[in-house]
Amino acid sequence: MSIHDVSPAFAEPIDRLADMLGDILGGPRFAMLVVPDHWGAAPLDRAPAFARRLRRWADAGVEMFLHGWFHRDTTDHQSTAAMMKSRYMTAGEGEFLGLGADEAEYRMRRGRDVVETAIGGPVAGFIAPAWLYGAGARAALKACDFALAEDHFRVWRPATDQIVARGPVVTWASRSTARTASSLAVAAAARALPDWLPTLRIAVHPGDVTKESLMTSIERTVRSLSARRAVGRYADLLPGGAAAAYEGSAS
Repeated sequence: MSIHDVSPAFAEPIDRLADMLGDILGGPRFAMLVVPDHWGAAPLDRAPAFARRLRRWADAGVEMFLHGWFHRDTTDHQSTAAMMKSRYMTAGEGEFLGLGADEAEYRMRRGRDVVETAIGGPVAGFIAPAWLYGAGARAALKACDFALAEDHFRVWRPATDQIVARGPVVTWASRSTARTASSLAVAAAARALPDWLPTLRIAVHPGDVTKESLMTSIERTVRSLSARRAVGRYADLLPGGAAAAYEGSAS
């Protein structure tokens, strides 16, 4: 269970999402994916009030991930596959899809310093914007020694490439009427899925609060899945964690 695009740019929507998830789950049993400087216009290290809010969430038990640096894709993609992913899988926000290893590592290390300074402790891992990684980003992940990373279909340990959880992400889209309708249908299907599917991950975004249909669907989905599945933590997937709790989990 995670809130993406956590940034001073979206303070009010994030508060609303955190309050809703906390009320349903009985506490801060979710993760936050923090962007150090969203689109170059919302630097976390110049937003002390929001940084203090982040630290309170972290102290309460919210797992904090680094989520890119700018969250904006400025790469001039040369390969057809990358161009297709950039165009159709995200609205220009696949920041780490086309970066070389050196630049990806620089942004990861700089971003981690900013977020860890804000929260007063280590990040739980790195998750690329739009879950898109190029070869450079994958190399940088190893160099930076993040404990965990995830994409659309799995969670893994970058140091060893060990996959520690498999399962789709249920998420919502507010960019267009068609995307909204599709995401509502997918969420409804997820609520009806039989429980033999071991892991489902749920991800919400600040833009979700702009449409009440999405907020209603998120609430229904979280309530439905958490009522019949264990709500796991990413830390459960690390050595010594309660990995077995991810069987039948809604993360």
